[in-house]
Amino acid sequence: MSLTRVESPARTALPEMTGDLRRLVELETPSDDKELLTAGLAAIEAWTHHRLGPPDDARRYDGGPHGDMLELLYRGTSPAVVLVLCHYDTVWPAGTLAEWPFRVSEDGRATGPGVFDMKCGLAQAVWALRLLRELDLPRPSVRLFLNGDEEIGSPASRPHIERLSEDAAATLVCEAAAGPEGALKTSRKGVGLFEVTVEGVEAHAGLDPYRGASAVHALAELVTRIAGLGSRERGTTVNVGLISGGTGRNVVAGRASCGIDVRVPDPAEAARVDAALASLTPSDPRVRVAVTGGWNRPPMVPTPASRLLFKQARSAAEELGWPLRETAVGGASDGNFVSALGRPVLDGLGAVGDGAHARHEHVLLDHLPARTALLAGLLMAGAA
Repeated sequence: MSLTRVESPARTALPEMTGDLRRLVELETPSDDKELLTAGLAAIEAWTHHRLGPPDDARRYDGGPHGDMLELLYRGTSPAVVLVLCHYDTVWPAGTLAEWPFRVSEDGRATGPGVFDMKCGLAQAVWALRLLRELDLPRPSVRLFLNGDEEIGSPASRPHIERLSEDAAATLVCEAAAGPEGALKTSRKGVGLFEVTVEGVEAHAGLDPYRGASAVHALAELVTRIAGLGSRERGTTVNVGLISGGTGRNVVAGRASCGIDVRVPDPAEAARVDAALASLTPSDPRVRVAVTGGWNRPPMVPTPASRLLFKQARSAAEELGWPLRETAVGGASDGNFVSALGRPVLDGLGAVGDGAHARHEHVLLDHLPARTALLAGLLMAGAA
């Protein structure tokens, strides 16, 4: 069956899809606002019921101080199960919508906080399943998982994602696509978040400077070593993004610290960075160093099963009349957790656009019907 049977009604439904996208964007859901996340998830659940009818099973999981998680199961025409991951939280603080409302420009660009990352992907996922059901096409049971803590590393949702992907024929991640061509993301870097804390010896900077051991000076010495762990050739980046320390200009600093973001392409690089951070030693023996934190997400390294998923996606895109390519990116997603367990996963199935986490965030609406049909094609493949 040609996927144009799905794309054609999707194109007809584009005004409705755009209206749904507006509805989702106008739900402010910053990762750090429990009240807004709770209200947003309730509204999203009501919207999914409106578009898909009541699910065959629904389970809500406590997110603690972050957004709760919602698992919706829609039974299909085959016994296979496909997990679809969508996060509903955004990086934008409460009140952003008032100064930056959802808008559609004359050239078909939709803008607004979270429109690209990743409210549009959520809309596409629901519409792909809706169209398959309306057309009575083969489909697996779809397990739609919505989490509200992805932008802060998925601390509460990670174990649920790992558990729910265990029996899934595939996990499809509706994060935004890469670049103007809409490439899928088959490789992602692992992310490490670390803090290096230095304890020195305080003293008066004028009266007794040599009795002190400056934590700030020691940290400055270590920062150059930490930054040097990055390697363009290996694909590893290290960013010292935060520095704090000291209590006054005339005090030899007793404490200083820095926050570090590390991105690695594979587990071997993670091990190399771990070893280097563990061996950090300042030149002054009176200064103590402690490294805390760890790996927020493991690297996404393509497995043979994930390679097969991409081939299925490429075939579906060819059927729709456009080329599809894959790419590796530095950002991480919930797909990293699934990949690290050796399970089939495909990422970047969401919107085509640009500007994640930036004020030029936008999606190109004209791509929505074809991307929705692509996702529907992968669900049909999952049914087999």
